[in-house]
Amino acid sequence: MSDARLSVFKTYKLYVGGRFPRSESGRVYEVTDSKGGNWLANAPLSSRKDARDAVVAARKAFGGWAGATAYNRGQILYRVAEMLEGRKEQFGREVADAEGLSRSKAAAVVDATIDRWVWYAGWTDKIAQVVGGGNPVAGPYFNLSSPEPTGVVAVLAPQRSSFLGLVSVLAPVIATGNTAVVIASEKSPLPALSLGEVLATSDVPGGVVNVLSGTTAEIAAPLAAHQDVNAIDLAGAGEELAKELEIAAADNLKRVLRPHPGTDWTATPGTDRLTAFLETKTVWHPTGALGAAGSAY
Repeated sequence: MSDARLSVFKTYKLYVGGRFPRSESGRVYEVTDSKGGNWLANAPLSSRKDARDAVVAARKAFGGWAGATAYNRGQILYRVAEMLEGRKEQFGREVADAEGLSRSKAAAVVDATIDRWVWYAGWTDKIAQVVGGGNPVAGPYFNLSSPEPTGVVAVLAPQRSSFLGLVSVLAPVIATGNTAVVIASEKSPLPALSLGEVLATSDVPGGVVNVLSGTTAEIAAPLAAHQDVNAIDLAGAGEELAKELEIAAADNLKRVLRPHPGTDWTATPGTDRLTAFLETKTVWHPTGALGAAGSAY
């Protein structure tokens, strides 16, 4: 038997509703490395129809994910980190090619990305204590505020930080009970598409995260205008595109997180992205009087 063999090239697909479809358009585009422009793979070139399908999947998954206990969401997110830990070599290779890093530097980025995912997993059952609580009111009432997820969030992943930046914008969205439609880095989508494979085997319900690849402006336009998208994170949009998308998003009063050029994705994150896509529900309840003296509980 001859020792010569042909390598089996990986076919990258979208991740929508827990499945791995090709783009309905049948289109692909070439992904090349950042150093010599060498071909790496063909990635799906998502269409507007793919974007709409992803929104339908995200909306369908929202009720169950938002209704899960915060502790359970944290367990599931931690399971994602466990699975990422077992695929560090693959992601290290993809990040090195995508961002032009040495293998050692890419490995450090992957380690930081896994740590970032664990960090957000730990916040799922703690953020309510930071932004919720009892409010003092003038009257015999309990007045309690608690955070609730906004809904379906469109996430434009950072263009230059294909993995650490991606996780830094995605993890806080789903940690707080939202579902996400993610547009991967246009030039370097492979780490994001591979993340979909990890999510599919990590107890994350189908539709909670949906990953699209292709031309950012083409996919983002229908998402910004979509009436069933509740919020949009413009991290991966340039100044001109961000302005256009923000105008479109105003049609149904979406929450908009504006891009911040020059963001250092390696810096320790605060809680800003956790609270960006939360609503506050306030409940009033009478305390009730317990006797002639007017005492109450």
